[in-house]
Amino acid sequence: MTEVQVSGLTKKYGVLTALHELDLTIASGQFVTLLGPSGCGKTTTLRCLAGLERPTSGRIVMGDRVVVDTARRVFVPADKRQVGMVFQSYALWPHLNVTDNIAYPLKVARMPGRERAQRVQEMLDAVGLSGLGKRPVTALSGGQQQRVALARALAARPGIIFYDEPLSNLDSKLRYQMGQQVRSLHNRFETTSVYVTHDQEEAITLSDRIIVMNEGVIVQDGTPSSLYDRPNSAYVADFMGFQNILPGKVTDVRGKIAEMRVDGTSLLFSGIRTGDVSVGDRADIAFRAAHARLCPAVSTGTGKFSGTVVRRTYLGGAVNLLVRADGLPMRVRIETAELSADEIPAAGEDHTFAVNPDRAVVIPHEGATPAEDDYLTTMTDAATATR
Repeated sequence: MTEVQVSGLTKKYGVLTALHELDLTIASGQFVTLLGPSGCGKTTTLRCLAGLERPTSGRIVMGDRVVVDTARRVFVPADKRQVGMVFQSYALWPHLNVTDNIAYPLKVARMPGRERAQRVQEMLDAVGLSGLGKRPVTALSGGQQQRVALARALAARPGIIFYDEPLSNLDSKLRYQMGQQVRSLHNRFETTSVYVTHDQEEAITLSDRIIVMNEGVIVQDGTPSSLYDRPNSAYVADFMGFQNILPGKVTDVRGKIAEMRVDGTSLLFSGIRTGDVSVGDRADIAFRAAHARLCPAVSTGTGKFSGTVVRRTYLGGAVNLLVRADGLPMRVRIETAELSADEIPAAGEDHTFAVNPDRAVVIPHEGATPAEDDYLTTMTDAATATR
């Protein structure tokens, strides 16, 4: 296991600054995920840590070894850092069989032949490929190739493993299975792991800690549960799956509990968890589509809204609804297990919904809600990915 300390890490490509003076510590043995959309800086950060990019400025220490210090012109190349790397494209040697691919870093390290063979067999057993050692890697499925890549990265027992979106080329079912194996191998071999993905569900299920990035800076850093339940901005809330982000004004604050009214509507929410906001502040209230439920029709009430179902998307065990309430698009996800077919809301019907105040959060105001079509596409894609 290896601790990683990053200070003032900056990377520029001409006039474009991809990373802005990042400061970061990764504890020995942690599984840390860098999360964010394309272009946020997560992959550039990973490549700088792995030695595949030369930082413009900054310092990186791995264990007790300085691998980057631009002020002292220190730069240790990737093959001298004693790290493992799992690429999105697997990056296997196509002319070598499974055994020879896994053994390659051990040959480079000049491990004796008998010990090398034992290590390769151990890794084949660990990733569930025992008996396939002589098979050409080009004859393997995508999932099997990714297992070979995992085995090769772990074979030399590096203190730290870097994962660059390693599951993005796999189908959803295999992706889940491989994700569980990645985490299992992390625990078994007690490595420090740094993982890059744009998939928030993947990040939540695998990580000890998630670092959300945007435009080359860290915008939130915490445990999966803290980011899932308590995003600190509309950007993080949107990325962590809060489908409803509504602008408004704080009307009351008592300790960490706030009341706020949504702009231009009669919608009032109270008992909502909050961070650093005061009465009169502009703020957003954020809640997930699944945290609104059907309730008996009422004219008013905190956390309740009535509206017309504009569109319904059937997902099997649930339906996604786009509801127009007081002129605002509201996103609702209804589980169908306890409803009869007649009780499931349909397009054109008027219904009343209530938001669970324990699951909503008030955050500083940043911007508008997502477009309706973007929501429906995102929700449908997400549902398909989890089937």
